[in-house]
Formats: sequence, structure tokens, C-alpha cells
Amino acid sequence: MKKSETNAQQHVSRLGTVSLLASAAVLSGCRQDMHNQPKFYPQRGSTFYADGRSVRPQVENTVARGQLHEDNYFYTGMVNGVEGTSMPFPVTMDVLARGQEEYNVFCTPCHSRVGNGVGMIVQRGYARAGNFHTARLNAAPLGHFYNVISNGYGAMPDYSAQLTPAERWSVVAYIKALQLSQNAQDADIATGQHVQPLGEIATSEGLSPSFVSDWLLPPTAVSGTPSGELYVIPPADIGKVAAHIQTPSYRDAGPVPAQASTGYPPEAHEPGK
Repeated sequence: MKKSETNAQQHVSRLGTVSLLASAAVLSGCRQDMHNQPKFYPQRGSTFYADGRSVRPQVENTVARGQLHEDNYFYTGMVNGVEGTSMPFPVTMDVLARGQEEYNVFCTPCHSRVGNGVGMIVQRGYARAGNFHTARLNAAPLGHFYNVISNGYGAMPDYSAQLTPAERWSVVAYIKALQLSQNAQDADIATGQHVQPLGEIATSEGLSPSFVSDWLLPPTAVSGTPSGELYVIPPADIGKVAAHIQTPSYRDAGPVPAQASTGYPPEAHEPGK
């Protein structure tokens, strides 16, 4: 009996020791020190500062990382509050190809592939989109198209979240290519090229003539051609469109930066892509 009591006492003693150690460990983890320090909460008031705000004003003349936007025209399309008439970087074949790709993705549902404002969702009841071949938009400065893409216009939402500034400018360049192609004159047709109905183009590509229907084009789209015919500028000749789009003239000094020679400013120009 004595031996059993001794073993029980030893067991209780061990449990007590373990409990004390566990309690010490728990209590040591509850030290407050700097864990319970006073601090400011965003958008809450404070009595510490005289103006009653916890958030302090930015230091004057500082700019957040990625928000410098030093090239104002590149980001706004405006010069002294007026829509500019030039491209902020040279128009190359790569720029036009990128513009065509982005235009086909984001613009054709409303404006159609030829920019006449009768895209598929317009045909299904959405508000009529702008026709790029009207006299007003033919004469509109390049900055106007950039401004509309960036900020929206009427029923059109802005596409600033979908397209970077460089991509918006490439779409602007491609819109000018569309305007030239759909308002071309006989003298603009490259040697060896001719006006073809879309059905004939489909046939030449090994498709059924009914694969595609002719687009509705402005009556004077191509001089001297039947209504519904389309002059298609081959990729090899579309480079001449660059001559119809002004290169940078808003810069008062110095040549266009070397990094713009590819048609796109450096990634540093495109924060938050």
C-alpha cells in the first residue's frame, strides 16, 4: 500500500511540474511589450495632429512610384488642353499590326471590322457606334480618338483598363489606316491590286462565296466602284499609311527617344499593365 501511495504522489508531482512549466510558457507568450502599441488606423481621425487627421499630406513635389507620367501627351493625347494631331512615337508595321489586333478584339463588336459603326451588337439593338468614315471623324485629330478610348464617349465606355497607353495609340494608328482604306481613290490602289467583292476574296482563299457578306460601306468608299465592294490593302502595302499619320511634332527639342524606334515606349511607361 505504501509503495502504491508513493507512486501516486510521484505521478501527481510530475503533473504539477509539467503544469507549472506549461503555465510559464503560456504566460511568457502573453508579454505585451510593443504588441499593444498605439497606432493610427487608415481614414480615422486623430487628436495627435492639429488638423485631426491620422493620414498625413504627401510631401510636396513627390510622385508615387509608377505615376510620374512625364510625357503628358503620351498619356493624355492633349496639348495645352487641345486634342493633339500627332503620334507620340513613329508608326511602324509592328504598331499597325498591334493596332489591328487590339481593334479586332475590343472595337469591332460596335464599330465593325471596317469602322462603319454597324458592328454585331449594334445590329442586335445596342446604341449606334461612331462611323469613322464621316467627314467629322475623318477630320478629327488623333488625340480625339485616344481621348475617347481612354475616357469613353456617350454610350461607349472607356477602355483604359483593357488597353495600355501604347496599345491605345496603336489602335488610333489603325483607325487612320481604316479611314484610308475605306476612302481610297483609284490612285491609292497599289500596282497589281484591284477592288474585289468579299465573296471573290473568300473564293480565292478556298472558301465558299457565302462565307462572308459584303460590308455596308460609305457610298464614296472607293471611287468608281460598285456599292458593297471593298478595296483591301495588302499587308505589304499598308506601310504607306504611316505617311498619312503625322510623326511627333509636339516635341519642342530633341529627337524621338531611341527606345521609341520599335513603335512602343519602354515598359516603364506602362505601370499597372
